[in-house]
Amino acid sequence: MIRLLLGLVGSAALLVALAAAALWWGQERLIFQPVPLPADHRFNLPTDVHEVGIDVPGARLHTLHLRLPQPDGLVFYLHGNAGNLASWFVNLDFWRGLNVDLFMVDYRGFGKSSGRITSQAQLLADVQAAWQAVAPGYAGRPVVLAGRSLGTGLAAQLAAALPADQRPAQLLLVSPYRSLQALADAHYPLVPGALLRYPLRTDQALQALAAAPGPRPAVVLLHGAQDALIPADHSTALAALVPGAQVGIMAGAGHADLQDFPVYLDAVRQAVRSAVTPR
Repeated sequence: MIRLLLGLVGSAALLVALAAAALWWGQERLIFQPVPLPADHRFNLPTDVHEVGIDVPGARLHTLHLRLPQPDGLVFYLHGNAGNLASWFVNLDFWRGLNVDLFMVDYRGFGKSSGRITSQAQLLADVQAAWQAVAPGYAGRPVVLAGRSLGTGLAAQLAAALPADQRPAQLLLVSPYRSLQALADAHYPLVPGALLRYPLRTDQALQALAAAPGPRPAVVLLHGAQDALIPADHSTALAALVPGAQVGIMAGAGHADLQDFPVYLDAVRQAVRSAVTPR
């Protein structure tokens, strides 16, 4: 009987170890849900949208850039964890109406971007490479660094890493999370936190940004009140870390349908205008 019990315990331990190893090495498939496109895919783009490739170690990132004749500024937008630019780079008349350029990058393996995501450090380095490729061209003009869902953690980390003279005028976070670690703890409470290789601590990034010397971006957080994936209390908790942060909770909105609510579009419009309108 004892030998049988020891055998069962050993088998259970082996299964747990195998599950932990699978999670450690395979978590990219859980976090990221890219939709790839062939390299020769042709977007049906209007004449004011340009495709730009950015070379990074081991890959080439694909980006789209809406460029207006005389923009008041730039919105540098980091999208969520699924799809590609074909589904994210939309509603261009909204941005034209604000008279701002719009720049988006597909992460590795998304859309026409080559390679694959293998670490948080690599992902953050790619985002910074995209920023450095476009932001200097807007020197002297306001830039809004925006992120949605997954992209909010990336945007906050980027803002915190930039020197004072390169910081954006505004950090706009839509459906942000305190950290992917906090989300994992809530949705998968039995999974040890040490297994997560993408903690993406938005909270720590905002704390660092709030404590940094020099000019800091205005911080605006928008969230759906009915968001079941990332509850709205993540936004209120993050707002408390940054003096003067503005938070808007959209009644009736969830995680993926925010853009369907006029009150959300009005909030984005107001936030961007407040950042790019000359005072």
